[in-house]
Amino acid sequence: MNKLSQIFSTIFFIGYIKWAPGTLGSLVSIIIIILLSKIINFIEFVIIFICLTILAIKFINIYSKSIDKSDAKEIIIDEFLGIYLIIIFSHNLNSLNEYIKIFLIFILFRFFDIIKPYPAKWIDQNMKNSYGIILDDLIASIYTIIILYLINAFI
Repeated sequence: MNKLSQIFSTIFFIGYIKWAPGTLGSLVSIIIIILLSKIINFIEFVIIFICLTILAIKFINIYSKSIDKSDAKEIIIDEFLGIYLIIIFSHNLNSLNEYIKIFLIFILFRFFDIIKPYPAKWIDQNMKNSYGIILDDLIASIYTIIILYLINAFI
């Protein structure tokens, strides 16, 4: 179970890449999630997100205990879930060119994930468990979704 949690939490070991694992994880995530969104229907897409989130909570806990760290840099499944949430809501953004939308998703998500605006920073500093690891990225996603919808509304 430890090996499975490691594979899942690091997205098939991508998290071990030394240079910017969160950024690389976000980039790989966008590609995978967009491809997935094109081949399944919306309800299945959302159900997969919910299932992956539940699995992430469990596997991050298992992996974190096995390495005795609460938020290891190689854990990048949270970036995957953050991007996934944005893609769920981005199908309504019709005024944006698809490539521009993908670019903005990547840039805005990484910006908010790095600067961690309130309450993400508080969660990152105070919730030292899988919920905190995932939740700060989902908050970065929410900020990204808000900005994308504002851009969409005024363009």
